[in-house]
Amino acid sequence: METMVSLNQTIFPTRSTILSSKFINGPMCSGLVLCMPRSFKACPRNVTTRASSSSVAVEQNPQTKVAIIRIGTRGSPLALAQAYETREKLMAKHAELAEDGAIQIVVIKTTGDKILTQPLADIGGKGLFTKEIDEALLNSEIDIAVHSMKDVPTYLPEKTILPCNMDREDVRDAFISLSAASLADLPAGSTIGTASLRRKSQILHKYPSLKVLDNFRGNVQTRLKKLNEGVVQATLLALAGLKRLNMTDNVATILSIDEMLPAVAQGAIGIACRSNDDTMATYLASLNHEETRLAVACERAFLLTLDGSCRTPIAGYASRDKDGNCVFKGLVASPDGTRVLETSRKGLYSYEDMIAMGKDAGQELLSRGGSNFFDS
Repeated sequence: METMVSLNQTIFPTRSTILSSKFINGPMCSGLVLCMPRSFKACPRNVTTRASSSSVAVEQNPQTKVAIIRIGTRGSPLALAQAYETREKLMAKHAELAEDGAIQIVVIKTTGDKILTQPLADIGGKGLFTKEIDEALLNSEIDIAVHSMKDVPTYLPEKTILPCNMDREDVRDAFISLSAASLADLPAGSTIGTASLRRKSQILHKYPSLKVLDNFRGNVQTRLKKLNEGVVQATLLALAGLKRLNMTDNVATILSIDEMLPAVAQGAIGIACRSNDDTMATYLASLNHEETRLAVACERAFLLTLDGSCRTPIAGYASRDKDGNCVFKGLVASPDGTRVLETSRKGLYSYEDMIAMGKDAGQELLSRGGSNFFDS
């Protein structure tokens, strides 16, 4: 039985609607796979869609107890995939959470989702995809918040903690095009769509004859639809997101780390809770993947040292080598790609050492770049 509370009413889509091409920006085009694959496990039960401080549509089962955990998430297909992955892993590890209705997913629209016509840098940069979710967490409207870690500012809101990074997906970027197999194959003057200054600067540095449309925003399905329509000749997307959506059939080429250094924390999911909620912290600790947590901490220490924003192209990646050591690579660039500064570090794969590596690498690039470089 569904009880609908109509305020500024928004109804969460059913599974069949999620899977249809109509829901994800129009009919199927011939070039790329736009629909959510059938293997996507976005079961809509126990879902709340939240547009303000009040719930607007709640699916309820009168025979089910009140949810033990309310998961806050954005409403994009990728964000929902990450929320459902979190739910499934919690259910697998804790018998009480496997009961029907024990976990509820609450969809929250963020500033970054509401304003799609302007570049991210022009509408505030940090926290655009997390602010409203953080507010819901602090207001006890949700119990945990699932984020793409690359969207999380380096400073967490007071009274919140982020004790969990789940096992990281592939960090690389994917090249997608209907006319070329790689960036090198694109004719001079071709336009690449991206909302990322990190990608833009690295593309232009290596391929100055190409053009970049840098307000190419929207979810994965929206960007692929624009590519199908010929708005751009190619785009780059995080391979992690395509894998989580089972949409890797669209990939022409996977870019190596040397070709395109990823964003800090790309491919990592972070889960936050209130700092005084020991129950949620314990649940989240059971999902934490320590190798990922340390790598993300190293990369975020680098970003924090540079005080990175959406206006400064910054990339960083920490990984474990075959000997068990941490290898870190970092990069800053001018938005037009004319100047790129790179650095690397190697040391023990431990929290203190990796934080020190990230900070030291950031300080080096600050020194090399000078204040004018980061103000540009």
